[in-house]
Amino acid sequence: MSDFYERSTIVHEHLRGKIGIVNKMPIESQDDLSITYTPGVAGPCLKIAENGALARELTIKRNSVAVVSDGSAVLGLGNIGPLAALPVMEGKALLFKEFANIDAWPICLDTQDADEIVETVRRIAPVFGGINLEDISAPRCFEVEDRLQDLGIPVFHDDQHGTAIVLLAGLINACRVLRRESSKLRVVISGAGAAGTAIAQLLRGVNVTDDAWAPVEDIVVCDSQGAIHDGREGLSPEKQSLLAYTNEHGHTGSVHEVLQDADVFIGVSKGGLLDGGDIARMAKEPIILAMANPEPEIMPDLALAAGAAIVGTGRSDFPNQVNNVLAFPGIFRGALDAGAGAINGAMKIAAAHALADAVAAPERKRILPQPLDRSVAPLIAEAVRQAATKSP
Repeated sequence: MSDFYERSTIVHEHLRGKIGIVNKMPIESQDDLSITYTPGVAGPCLKIAENGALARELTIKRNSVAVVSDGSAVLGLGNIGPLAALPVMEGKALLFKEFANIDAWPICLDTQDADEIVETVRRIAPVFGGINLEDISAPRCFEVEDRLQDLGIPVFHDDQHGTAIVLLAGLINACRVLRRESSKLRVVISGAGAAGTAIAQLLRGVNVTDDAWAPVEDIVVCDSQGAIHDGREGLSPEKQSLLAYTNEHGHTGSVHEVLQDADVFIGVSKGGLLDGGDIARMAKEPIILAMANPEPEIMPDLALAAGAAIVGTGRSDFPNQVNNVLAFPGIFRGALDAGAGAINGAMKIAAAHALADAVAAPERKRILPQPLDRSVAPLIAEAVRQAATKSP
């Protein structure tokens, strides 16, 4: 790991950042200058002044995304602030361009106040066709995303929904391999933050009216104090809202106790949380998706030795990596192409199915495509575009 840290630092120092701007039109004559700038540029300006919708047709807005962070929850590094978050947001912008030919730009804000973040994004929104919220800590991330849904362009918190979509795709294929029905699974999620909440919502089919997905009926979400249930005192509003669609059977106790007879464990919490005994208490041949980084909740070899049928992590050095790069470029590509005003539940489900279908013959060690598979983003983009077109 330290070797990658050192090599990355050297690359960043050499390049002075990983992205730049490439002009689409060369300036080689006075005529070129008059067309691209004054006086010719007044033409498109006046057209947009008459009809604001033409900005999508005449400017960069159609193909641009702002990658917005306050630096409060950066990868596994925590609250390192906007300046230190900049290399990550640059990397995100690089991936947008590399996988979906989207022009993205890092916007790292020197505030962690929800009102100020919302106001700032509102003021810069006219330039962009979409907003990718990134590495903003919970519960602030929920409020910021919710309050920006009226912008008229897609606003998507990737730490929530990107993770949930890739996870769902992996679970779809795991069910195909093991010949199980998703609706009959008993799922335990460890982690009630941004990713855990979005995963629970998507698996449960919250705000999704789509026959293509049979929602999981039995989901229990755990935090550091154990199962989130009706009898627990002091639950935050965000955790209290989970009870509207999870833990309908009133499970209590620690995550270790709740795992008894569960079919699926999903981890977005902390490394080393489980041991082989926890896996052995689960139902026969359980599915383990342990995504804490850099150390998963349980190492794959331990989980497999204890009886797990399929194991996925967030790491690239093990099979079945749950990596957001599989989802967000294609999702935004499809939303931008459709001129969508938001990314709704049907679009998320469509993205998950397209990602799952990108694996022609899933196996226990291959329930997801490789992150560098360039065929994935176009497949997801088309599925999302079609879902957006059909949406009301």
